[in-house]
Amino acid sequence: MIYTVTFNPSLDYIVAVDDFQLGLTNRTSSELILPGGKGINVSTLLMNLGIESTALGFMAGFTGDEIVRELQEMGVKSDFIRIDEGISRINLKLKSIDGTEINGSGPAISADKVEQLMVQLDALGEGDVLFLAGSIPSSMPDDMYRRIMARLEGKGVMIVVDATKDLLLNVLEYHPFLIKPNNHELGDIFGVELKTREEVVPYGKKLQKMGARNVLISMAGEGAVLIAEDGQVFDKPAPKGHLVNAVGAGDSMVAGFMAGWMDKQDYEHAFCMGIASGSASAFSEYLATKSEIEAIYKQVRVED
Repeated sequence: MIYTVTFNPSLDYIVAVDDFQLGLTNRTSSELILPGGKGINVSTLLMNLGIESTALGFMAGFTGDEIVRELQEMGVKSDFIRIDEGISRINLKLKSIDGTEINGSGPAISADKVEQLMVQLDALGEGDVLFLAGSIPSSMPDDMYRRIMARLEGKGVMIVVDATKDLLLNVLEYHPFLIKPNNHELGDIFGVELKTREEVVPYGKKLQKMGARNVLISMAGEGAVLIAEDGQVFDKPAPKGHLVNAVGAGDSMVAGFMAGWMDKQDYEHAFCMGIASGSASAFSEYLATKSEIEAIYKQVRVED
């Protein structure tokens, strides 16, 4: 079974405002409300590919109820732990000003609720897949990912970690199956600037020596690189297409990679599925559909 963890899920209120004016009343030209959060994005993309997963994490208040309702309506299974106080956050994303958003804080998560999640995760075992993605709320221990991986060590769970700097470095000793830094995050770790696919390879190999089994490096318009556990290194340029919405593209990449790996246990196929899924989502209004991913996959493989 596949599980995703989203510590701080959200309702994303995605709006477009033509000719936005500060200090004036602005009216939307389009609006959309969707459940958000990196783990939820992974579960949604997997669902679009016909792969079942269960979204775990925390929810609170009427917004939490709506997140669960919308996921259920979409066909995504969830088993969120209810927080008694506060509400799950609302994130405002302004489409017409690229990259502009206002993200809520979310509820405080107590130690007993954290332990409740840990007990849920204790049920995972051989052959299960767990996605840990995104930041950790300030009310939770900042080594949460490390605690989870330590608790699951030796149980045969394949763990995917999509996190930055210390969150990522602190889990490498537990040998995550896959990590996915982008080139900027990778450069931040080692104090260098990395612009080309060739430049990221030695630094990705350093993360592998530190414990990661597979290192997938996303590079936006430059493409992506995979440093595989069996010693192979794959790199590909970005597929051609029009960037519509970069939100969720990285989550789609890790979901697509794991979908490809579980399908054939072949690194090249998994890599191409990752690129196709990430790019297809970037070229779409929301997370990519199966047909959109398949179309980009064909383009990626033709380039071989």
